[in-house]
Amino acid sequence: MALLDIKNLTLEIDGSSGWMKALDKVSLRIEEGEIRALVGESGSGKSLIVRAVVGAIPEHWRVTADRMTWKGKDLLTMSQIERRKIMRSEIAVIFQNPLLSLDPSATLGEQLMESIPGNLVSGRWFWQRTKKRREMAIKLLHKVGIKEHKKYLGAYPHQIADDIGQKFLIACALVSSPRLLIADDPTRGMEITTKTQILKLLTRLNKTRNLSILFVSHDLLAISSMSDRMTVLYCGQTVEDGKMSQLRKRPLHPYTKALLDSAPSFRKDLAPKSPLAALDGTIPTLQHLPIGCRLGPRCPRAQKECVRTPELRHVQDHFYSCHFPLIREREKQ
Repeated sequence: MALLDIKNLTLEIDGSSGWMKALDKVSLRIEEGEIRALVGESGSGKSLIVRAVVGAIPEHWRVTADRMTWKGKDLLTMSQIERRKIMRSEIAVIFQNPLLSLDPSATLGEQLMESIPGNLVSGRWFWQRTKKRREMAIKLLHKVGIKEHKKYLGAYPHQIADDIGQKFLIACALVSSPRLLIADDPTRGMEITTKTQILKLLTRLNKTRNLSILFVSHDLLAISSMSDRMTVLYCGQTVEDGKMSQLRKRPLHPYTKALLDSAPSFRKDLAPKSPLAALDGTIPTLQHLPIGCRLGPRCPRAQKECVRTPELRHVQDHFYSCHFPLIREREKQ
């Protein structure tokens, strides 16, 4: 049984021109111990999926799904108390811009020790419990690669670097030993060395603690080496889903191919001033969504049939949603 199972998730936002579908029948499934990549350009709805999972959706928005379960329990019908209990103990989230996610008026040590649940701290007297919390905080910092715990436990968020802040947020997320870690673009804007450290840390946690990870990003180079499977989003619709190795070798959807082609190339035989691969046009706004396949106005393979929303098809364990997939070209050759 999957840990997180989402089928046909639809999220509608009430705007000035009426209800707009920010997410349109998105499906996502995460198995135990799996690293799942959720990719797409800015505005594709990646963060909205994260908010729908954790329950951080405004009440006036409409959320529906054929299935949205956590270990078989329906997330849409459970109470807020039950949802918060799951988020407290089994699902953890780390956000982009780590320094903005921290309280600027409290030290890192105060924030980390405050996040430790009371049931994990033993001791009859308050000073015993405080000592235990500090010991647990130091142990967590060491696990995520922060060795100078004395220096950083007494520091404020504005006194630390971005990579330390991100590692600190990962430590806060690991306090309750969650089953699933949702990383919402945690390496955005970081230098390559810092980004590599964070990715290696997440991979190590997956191997040593069997921690399932949903890695949300638009950086294919960052996640291609660590993810088991990948789900590709475009403008709130799932366009392709499958094993990372299959999608890199043989993408079936034109948008997936465009994402892969847009990744920087480091080949030595690359000619100087080679043109950059890019998809024409821009992602549409919610107020002006195209009918049918939302990639249609930008797709080089679009035809009349694309005014209808394509059904989700599959080749073995490889799913795609396109009227004219790239597989047809290979069949003709």
